[in-house]
Amino acid sequence: MNYSLNDVEARVLGALVEKEITTPEYYPLSLNALVNACNQKSNREPVMTLDEDAVRSAIRSLNELGWTRFASSADSRVGKYEHRLNETFNFHRHEIAILCVLLLRGPQTPGELRTRTERMYAFEDLESVHNALNLLAKREPPLVRVLPRQPGTKESRYVHLLSPGDESGQASVVSAGQEEHAPAPHVRTDRLAAMETELAQLRADVAALQEQFAQFRKQFE
Repeated sequence: MNYSLNDVEARVLGALVEKEITTPEYYPLSLNALVNACNQKSNREPVMTLDEDAVRSAIRSLNELGWTRFASSADSRVGKYEHRLNETFNFHRHEIAILCVLLLRGPQTPGELRTRTERMYAFEDLESVHNALNLLAKREPPLVRVLPRQPGTKESRYVHLLSPGDESGQASVVSAGQEEHAPAPHVRTDRLAAMETELAQLRADVAALQEQFAQFRKQFE
């Protein structure tokens, strides 16, 4: 079986895994909490600005795969969601920590993974990181693979294979005039839409202030 998560589905899945481990007291996540987790600016590459509809659509797709589920109790007023990766893949703690960070931050070196998984799993050394990566790479089908080493770098990077784009590493290739981990087109579109919405709101606020000022001046004419 080949996996084909899109960028939003990968972000939603990674956010659920991260929050289960790092903030279990707030897990499972409501839709609003999940949107905030997907869009947070720390520990995310690239930073996204997803709305509820995008996250809800991703959840539906992940539910169909059996990788997430609706987790609210009968007396809960707010719908909540959780992942089911442990049930699906029977991961060890160190494996899911590695996969989570790859889902949230794209291709990384073993050294980066050791540092960035610290809140979820404390690897003793780089060898233990390599051992976890090897376990993921030897699964059927493989869940990670190593990318060709980039010129001038000492360590190779690893990428998860749950998304077609990640398998080639194209999302993180540095080209002339571009930064590494450049945002995907849909992410740039989301950001532009958010900026346009904010600009429209600012214009409306200015118009309202102008109207209030005009009313104020009439009192003295």
